[in-house]
Amino acid sequence: MSWSDRRSFVVSLAALPLAACGFTPAYAPGGSGQALRGQVRAADPVTSRDFDFVSAFEQRLGRPTTPGMDLDYAISTSERGAAQLSGLGATRITLFGEVAYTLIDIASGETLTSGRLRNFTNYSTTDTQLATRRAQEDAEKRLMRILADQVATRLMAALAE
Repeated sequence: MSWSDRRSFVVSLAALPLAACGFTPAYAPGGSGQALRGQVRAADPVTSRDFDFVSAFEQRLGRPTTPGMDLDYAISTSERGAAQLSGLGATRITLFGEVAYTLIDIASGETLTSGRLRNFTNYSTTDTQLATRRAQEDAEKRLMRILADQVATRLMAALAE
């Protein structure tokens, strides 16, 4: 048996359990990811965090063309020092974020799903304010992308059920 034959045989064996359980890729034709593509309109952003969240969410699920669902969300963040040096203070900051979301069917006004998700990211402080501020802004953008990805994943899972 040649290597290519063995490889295709092993791949087909690995795929058998997934086929048996009814696994369907989210972005496959007819999958829950495709059902959401361009269908969810996130609430208008108010803060820069909201803007980063909506931007990341639309990158994941597409800009709404003919929205059938509204996504309401509320984002809260907090910070806590993660590492300290005597005389310098906190040198590593943990940024915590939480998003509460609700997906609403526009036509009926019915709540399709809702939830609350949390995550965190870190950034380092330096001796210059500008570098510290840029690191903080970058951490906030990363956190909003993480939360947007989590929300999109939960929405796909909820609509797949």
